Amino acid sequence: MNGASREALAAARERLDALTDSTSVDAGSLADELASVTALLHREVGLRRVLTDPAQTGEAKAQLVQRLLGTQVSGTAADLVSGLVRSRWSQSRDLVDALEELADTADLTAAEKNGTLDDVEDELFRFGRIVSSSTELRAALTDRKATAPAKAALLRSLLGGRAKPVTERLVTRLVTAARGRSLETGLESLSKLAAERRNRMVAVVTSAVPLSDPQKQRLGAALAKLYGRPMHLNLDVDPGVVGGIQVQVGDEVINGSIADRLAEAGRRLAG
Repeated sequence: MNGASREALAAARERLDALTDSTSVDAGSLADELASVTALLHREVGLRRVLTDPAQTGEAKAQLVQRLLGTQVSGTAADLVSGLVRSRWSQSRDLVDALEELADTADLTAAEKNGTLDDVEDELFRFGRIVSSSTELRAALTDRKATAPAKAALLRSLLGGRAKPVTERLVTRLVTAARGRSLETGLESLSKLAAERRNRMVAVVTSAVPLSDPQKQRLGAALAKLYGRPMHLNLDVDPGVVGGIQVQVGDEVINGSIADRLAEAGRRLAG
């Protein structure tokens, strides 16, 4: 997003945070309602364009939302969507993207409130690793011919009772309503949103053997000092990383393996 859409999303995030700070608001139920509105606007292109039409006043668009959704979702959800359509959007699709992010954030807020956010974050990472290592599973979850209920049933068999309810809801929404995104991109976005709930960054750490708790703590502290923000470590084991670790933060890769250091030394000699 850029320009007006970025500003509109920032304002919507603040409104969502204010709403979910209230003990009277069920963040999980709000997430489900926002997800249903996301699906509606993704499907109804004409409605989406009307609700983002700069020629219409914000109040007129908000009134339309109340008429359409007032009896379908809670007052909290309807008011949040009304606030969204009062804002200006660079593209009509940005409104749907924003709603989807707010739905995911509401679910992550629910996890934060019940003390399971760290577990959800780790489970999202682990599920991403499982998908990337299984061509058959990825094909089943991204098969365009498979119905949404069939994919949801497959995910229940994989995650039901093995992952937190929030993790299962997030992954199920991603798989059954991908909206053009790849599964890997969607899981990465969810992991970043989870990290942002604690104002921290994510480092993907791959090591030849599992790291001990003291090693994790030292590495986390070093990365937090380097990047100036708390760091969440997503840990993976790959025997091919000989004698060290590989750390990826965003697009930056910090490689400390012996094999790579030897390769670098060889390149310097050759030069």
